[in-house]
Amino acid sequence: MTIYIINGPNLNLLGKREPEVYGESSFESYLKNLQKLFPEHKLKYYQSNHEGKLIDKLHDIGFKKIGIILNAGGYSHTSIALADAVAAIEAPVIEVHISNIAARETFRHHSYITAKARGSIVGLGLDGYRLALMHLLTK
Repeated sequence: MTIYIINGPNLNLLGKREPEVYGESSFESYLKNLQKLFPEHKLKYYQSNHEGKLIDKLHDIGFKKIGIILNAGGYSHTSIALADAVAAIEAPVIEVHISNIAARETFRHHSYITAKARGSIVGLGLDGYRLALMHLLTK
């Protein structure tokens, strides 16, 4: 099965940005570990700091027989358009947040993506991606 992992703004800085919140590993390094754990599946990775590019990517891939793991970053809390894109596509989407958004600033407590995604994994660090992947592979 092909699984797309889509990361939003500032997630290109994993390992550098606030390591006490997001950890010390880059996503590319973590992705290599995921590929070793799931060698029989094709993992594709896309990251953008631009809302429209994330929406375009969802539109482009969202009607294929795939699964999508989406960490929309800060757009989770602000982008109705991104939530609408998740609702408009056929591919199942699992939302992932590295940090526990409910334990952070008040504006981060609500995600527009949550109601449109198949499920959400929050606050389990980078391991949330592995758990999302395992779910998509069993459904």
